[in-house]
Amino acid sequence: MSAPATILRESWGLFVDDGTLAAVLIVWIGIVAMASASLPFPRGWQALILLLGCLAILVENVLRAARRS
Repeated sequence: MSAPATILRESWGLFVDDGTLAAVLIVWIGIVAMASASLPFPRGWQALILLLGCLAILVENVLRAARRS
């Protein structure tokens, strides 16, 4: 395999090790963005909801990975 392809593959792996984690986080961010436009929460609460959702997704992913190994 060529060096540029290896570099790209390894760089991709640094940021997206688990495709489902990345996909679910993108979906969650989209849901929060759409909901924040229609719900009358202050910005601080929107940020907290986003953070808590991302943390919950991360914890679920870590627990799932731990069960696999």
